[in-house]
Amino acid sequence: MNKLPIVLITNDVPDDHLAPLHGLAEIIKGPKEAFALSTREDVLALAPELDGIINQHELTVDRELLAAAPKLKVIANVAIGYNNFDLNALNEFKVWGTNCPGVFSESAADHTLGLLLAVARRICNMDTYVRSGSWEKDGFQPGRWDGVLLSGKTMGIVGFGQIGRAVARRVEGFGMQVRFYDPLVKDDQRGCDLDTLLQQSDVVSLHAPLLPATHHLINRDSLGKMKAGAILLNLARGPVVDEDALAVALSSGHLLGAGMDVAENEPKLHPGLLSHPRVVFSPHVGGGTLESRKQARLICAENVAVALRGERPPNAVNEV
Repeated sequence: MNKLPIVLITNDVPDDHLAPLHGLAEIIKGPKEAFALSTREDVLALAPELDGIINQHELTVDRELLAAAPKLKVIANVAIGYNNFDLNALNEFKVWGTNCPGVFSESAADHTLGLLLAVARRICNMDTYVRSGSWEKDGFQPGRWDGVLLSGKTMGIVGFGQIGRAVARRVEGFGMQVRFYDPLVKDDQRGCDLDTLLQQSDVVSLHAPLLPATHHLINRDSLGKMKAGAILLNLARGPVVDEDALAVALSSGHLLGAGMDVAENEPKLHPGLLSHPRVVFSPHVGGGTLESRKQARLICAENVAVALRGERPPNAVNEV
């Protein structure tokens, strides 16, 4: 009897999230503790036996890992991003790398609106105030917690892929005007150059990939071009924003606030942002919903299953 190929998933997930691999592979799951992930050392120890790996985008896939896994055929990211992959090394070792394009778009757009409302309407500040007992002590104080009306404002979206378009649909429902900057999109009159977007937008929302061209795309100069009192949202990647420059723009009062799902040196947070009362954080979970996580794992499992059958995975990001 032939031995089944072995696939590691670096966390513990329900069996039905891996249905495409049932009967096709032996599945090893990560730690049983809630939200825990296999360490790199754990993965390297198992590597010689592995035919496939499903990870949550936390695993650096480099020559060291690939050399330790001679049987490996595929590594699947439960994420749209794949900057954790050394693509040249994957090609050199003839290993497929895959991602999950699109599956987190609607969830990430929802989260964008959540951060926007939290900043614009000071929701986190008010929650802290109420929980502290201050409302009961102070009583009703009209005007103290007034936020910013979104209707009639302009939302500038940097990166107009699936997430950016989903954000646009939502904010138009709030009565906002949409402008976007994306050099790859030519067929929409709402598009403009980056300087125009920065100058015209009351909210700038980042959804661009992290590339050499987008590293510190938002810096001292670009922040200076933004409207006084504008809001910045980063749901792209942390290094798209120069956080030193952002902290200065916030402390000077030039920007009203910021919503940050990612950080330049995450999970470490910039102290100037952490201490600012009009910055709202979330821990890089913008696309994470119960539904999107399950769908992404199913996509990953299907990618792995196809690779184990000797075929090109549908969401391959490299050429073996």
